[in-house]
Amino acid sequence: MNPKSRVWAGRIMSGLTILFLLVDAVMKVLKLQIAVIGTVDLGYPENEVAGIGAVLLVCLFLYAIPKTSILGAILLTGYLGGAVATHLRVGSPLVGFVLFPVYVGVMVWGGLFLRDSRVRALFSLA
Repeated sequence: MNPKSRVWAGRIMSGLTILFLLVDAVMKVLKLQIAVIGTVDLGYPENEVAGIGAVLLVCLFLYAIPKTSILGAILLTGYLGGAVATHLRVGSPLVGFVLFPVYVGVMVWGGLFLRDSRVRALFSLA
């Protein structure tokens, strides 16, 4: 893949991931009923829903800015790891729920890998 195509593929992958997580974060910050019910069903108190969404917004903001994208990816990895742990704790099905945050994390890092030479250099695959 030529460098220009690789960067655009990374931007598209990152953009789709940001869009997906942005919808989730906004639903939590606005405390939409579906977000509140889902979060409470996972064992979190209703008064924490907006805060969880705000944390996700900060992580996304950092991920979207090129100079802080690696920090954002690291923070999103932690956030998504918490989602995996939560789903394991409540006994959610493996494929549909427990592994879904892992898939999102792969998209986060895959997009960053494709669009950022610093990340490719870390893996010595540049």
